[in-house]
Amino acid sequence: MGKYALPKPFRALLLVLGFAGATGSQAAEVRPMVKVGFDFGGETLATVVFTNGSTKSIKSNEGLFIGGGASIFNEARDIETEVALTYKIARISAINAELEWTRVPLDVLVFYRMPRFRAGGGLTYHMNPEVSGSGAARNVNLQFDNALGLLLQADWLIIDRKTLTMALGLRYTNIEYKLQGTSASPNSSGLGITYSVSF
Repeated sequence: MGKYALPKPFRALLLVLGFAGATGSQAAEVRPMVKVGFDFGGETLATVVFTNGSTKSIKSNEGLFIGGGASIFNEARDIETEVALTYKIARISAINAELEWTRVPLDVLVFYRMPRFRAGGGLTYHMNPEVSGSGAARNVNLQFDNALGLLLQADWLIIDRKTLTMALGLRYTNIEYKLQGTSASPNSSGLGITYSVSF
């Protein structure tokens, strides 16, 4: 029987999760965390033309995201590992049609913490990326493969106490989706803003 090898994206994700686990095993503190934000940019995935002639497009990095997970601090509190599962959506609504661009990102970030500031990076794995339509756009259904990408993030720590941390930051996502059944691979890199609370 031949050996089974995990695909490269899973191996990379497991490596970061393993690092996070090693950090957690020496952690002084593990706290629940919630986050929300909005990403911008990327290539155009779909465009809607309205009856008045105006248009609106969905970009591949665009979307509101919300979710939660855990923040893991080392004893010195200068290294923080953040693991979060979020739901990300961008939507175009018209009177008789609607388009939605959805995916479920799993983010694993490692930050170096300084007074009132933290900066770091890690991996993001986007599951079930899909553009779907309803109403007059019900025939639109674009399904993409799950995708692995990189995240860089820098945050201002608005509040940084032992029992509560609030952070507002800027992040950069570098990821590429592959449309199932085709060779199309829209580049989905772009910037975003994020707000998180750990308690």
